Amino acid sequence: LGNWHFKSSTQQTPRFAQPGEDGREDWNILELKLLADVGLVGFPNAGKSTLLSVVSAAKPEIADYAFTTLVPNLGIVSYRDNRSFVMADIPGIIEGASQGRGLGIRFLRHIERNSTLLFMVPADTNRTIKEEYDILLNELNEYNPELMHKPRILAITKADMLDHELQEEMEREVPKDVPHIFISAVAQKGITELKDLLWKEINR
Repeated sequence: LGNWHFKSSTQQTPRFAQPGEDGREDWNILELKLLADVGLVGFPNAGKSTLLSVVSAAKPEIADYAFTTLVPNLGIVSYRDNRSFVMADIPGIIEGASQGRGLGIRFLRHIERNSTLLFMVPADTNRTIKEEYDILLNELNEYNPELMHKPRILAITKADMLDHELQEEMEREVPKDVPHIFISAVAQKGITELKDLLWKEINR
């Protein structure tokens, strides 16, 4: 008990107190997880950093090789009527990430703190759109099944490489259980529509 406890009408400022207990010293590890409205999920070189650099003032490193992004980057995305939302560029997933391959859980943990997940699959993928999306989804499920309850949107990137016929053909490969959009950050194709879609999901 401190000196305040012993004050009375006759001794309003006592100069004594009970001795304190011995202190305790601990070592603790604190894990910081990013908090964003939209988290970008995709394989390396899916165009995540390029999209973030186009829709925000963020300056992520962009290069034509895998794992350019080694730490998550945050950007503020401007929207209509002076509104905005936060987007997180998360290092690329590879198959087996949930078991620690690539950057493993060092980046998967950040996905837990994003309210909406934007899956990004490039139009020039060697797999089908659905195959690549399913692999990404499976890695998240293996890491934490609760991530399956987050709102998801699928963006097919690098769409400036597609003509009308090829895009129509790819439409048939897209999973039917997730909203999707074809975009090109470099050519500014579908970016406004993507923002509209993201804003709708964030505020659903």
